[in-house]
Amino acid sequence: MPSYWILKTEPTTYSYGDLAGEKRTRWDGVKNNLALKHIRTMQAGDAVLIYHSGKEKSLVGQARVTSKPYADPDAGDPKLVVVDIEAAGALPRPVTLKEIKADEALAELALVRMPRLSVVPATAAQWKRMLQLAGR
Repeated sequence: MPSYWILKTEPTTYSYGDLAGEKRTRWDGVKNNLALKHIRTMQAGDAVLIYHSGKEKSLVGQARVTSKPYADPDAGDPKLVVVDIEAAGALPRPVTLKEIKADEALAELALVRMPRLSVVPATAAQWKRMLQLAGR
């Protein structure tokens, strides 16, 4: 059974459009201990929503984890782990943080409770609701 994740990125640094163009990427640059703990539990096949932070503040696309976690080969620190992900399609419409916060079914979503964390889990029910809001 796959797990569900939200990965946050600043779109001026790396956007969902960049991922869609490349098709696959290594998800790196994470340094927060709790976010790294989340990455260490990811498995190939897990589902991902990409969230644009900054001015956009919205869920914009889907992706899939395609590898087990591994040490970031460019970091020189074995504590810094990464996974590979592949694009799985833009959402029919972005789901804003304002919409997420206003939805009672998403009140306990880690994106709402821990807004500064760049890698957060979601439950199956939360995942389904976010996709409904996006028009899927």
